[in-house]
Amino acid sequence: MKLKNLLLFFPIYIIGQNINLNNDFNNQLIRYSVLSNEINTDLSFNVRPLNVHSFSEVLGNQYKTILSNSSNTIQLKTLGIDYFIEYNSHHPYNRNNGTMIPNKGYQHIISPGIFIKTGPLTIQFKPEHHFSENKEFDGFWEGHYSVIWAKRYRLWNHIDMPERFGNTNHNKTTFGQSSIRLNWKSLSLGVSNENLWWGPSLRNSIMMSNHAEGFRHITFNTLKPIKTFIGNFEWQVITGRLESSGFTPPRTDIEYAGRKLYIPKINQQGRTDDWRYLQGYVFSYSPKWIDGLSLGIIRWVQMYSALVEGKYWWMEGKPTYFPAFQNFFRSNDKYENYEAQTNQAAGVFLRWLWKNSKAEIYAEFHHNDSKTNFRDLLLDSDHSRAATIGLQKIFNINNDDFLFNWEWTQMEQTGGRLIRNAGSWYEHGWVYDGYTNKGEVLGSAIGPGSNSHYFSLNRISGKELIGIGLEIIDNDNDFYHEAFVSERDFKRNWKDINIHLKYNKSFNYFNLSSNLVYIRSLNYQWEFDDYATPYYHPGRDLDNFHLSLKLTYFGNW
Repeated sequence: MKLKNLLLFFPIYIIGQNINLNNDFNNQLIRYSVLSNEINTDLSFNVRPLNVHSFSEVLGNQYKTILSNSSNTIQLKTLGIDYFIEYNSHHPYNRNNGTMIPNKGYQHIISPGIFIKTGPLTIQFKPEHHFSENKEFDGFWEGHYSVIWAKRYRLWNHIDMPERFGNTNHNKTTFGQSSIRLNWKSLSLGVSNENLWWGPSLRNSIMMSNHAEGFRHITFNTLKPIKTFIGNFEWQVITGRLESSGFTPPRTDIEYAGRKLYIPKINQQGRTDDWRYLQGYVFSYSPKWIDGLSLGIIRWVQMYSALVEGKYWWMEGKPTYFPAFQNFFRSNDKYENYEAQTNQAAGVFLRWLWKNSKAEIYAEFHHNDSKTNFRDLLLDSDHSRAATIGLQKIFNINNDDFLFNWEWTQMEQTGGRLIRNAGSWYEHGWVYDGYTNKGEVLGSAIGPGSNSHYFSLNRISGKELIGIGLEIIDNDNDFYHEAFVSERDFKRNWKDINIHLKYNKSFNYFNLSSNLVYIRSLNYQWEFDDYATPYYHPGRDLDNFHLSLKLTYFGNW
């Protein structure tokens, strides 16, 4: 059968490649263009990465077709070449940068790419080569008492989140943002290594972000909204494999009360096949009767592969390959210790775009621990919760557009921990690697127990953005309360005050996005001299500079 006849069985829509989540320029440009009413789209922005085809009028001819047949059923496109650079002067400042790691010094990613479409099949091949200096830096303070180290290890023994990724530089190539898919109308089924982003947030997505390296997963998702008589639906369902970093926390030799604090993870105890099985989904609904509103739900469940495959005696229960679609409440557990052996989270979100006001608001509310039943959910809704609230608004002043952005995120436990301690987000008492991939959390970049306030004001003219931002970070307040509550030491919080300077610009064949951050760390790593005078004196305060340059060449091929 000829290819032309075969394609008659597949109603084909124009399918484009996905927009790299690590490409700040295009993602910010698209969100701004929708907010300013320059383009109109039914997409909710709650399921990303986005498809290029929906925004071709904004992106122009960045993704050029270099080979096609007369009917465009076969296409070969270039994805350009990405060159991303980061530099930290004193210690890592690490936010939503995919394959990059927490690093002092210089690191970069070089990522070329091509896109092939033949009928319903698309292949996006976009590998990433990563190099990092990975210089030594001051981590958790050596001067902390051993009891404080013991309390810090309560987190480190239940999450794969090393301070430093080994003692040498990194030089590797990954599959990056690559995927293979079968597409039919608005649906796509495939295998991917791309970074994902779930929910409407711009900086701190609690449930899924591009903070960690992308992981291998099977995906079934919409390419554009499914229109029904009650509104539009979008979704993504994934089943994936998460990997450990292979690196350890600092001072694995340290002891407290006659025992070593460090406990090796399962895959560091000779069980090398114990990768983690992750299944999750995001569903977004845009009601027909309320323009610009979208509501949704996110849930993910992860467990060691041994539980799925029933390999070891200490993993109790029958194999389950669809954990995200069952046992929403503990009362539905079918066998003992199922809830203890699985790490899960679930929650809701909303985004509301006000077109006439050129503004949007969004919010996320999630729990990292399943409830016993619906009554438990109503009575103790603050238990194990995390939340993000944000807004954006465009003002026109003297014929220039100014974009104001505010986002607040709280990962710290609420006061309910005094009665019912949930532990920090992303750690787990049984899944000892926590909700991580290759040593970085898959959710909010600020990490467990932390809070964030972010404000920015940006002047936008054409495809040029100049902006300033203020970011205030409370670093792991869960640990702070755990470690220093007995001393009632209110002077020791580790807080970062960060000033951002941004510049984005589109040139002939280049897109540039840049961000220079001055970071003032107060009581860095909770370091504080208990015996200095006067009583309210500074701890270790220091300066750090972070530079991010992202350059994409899409050229005249």
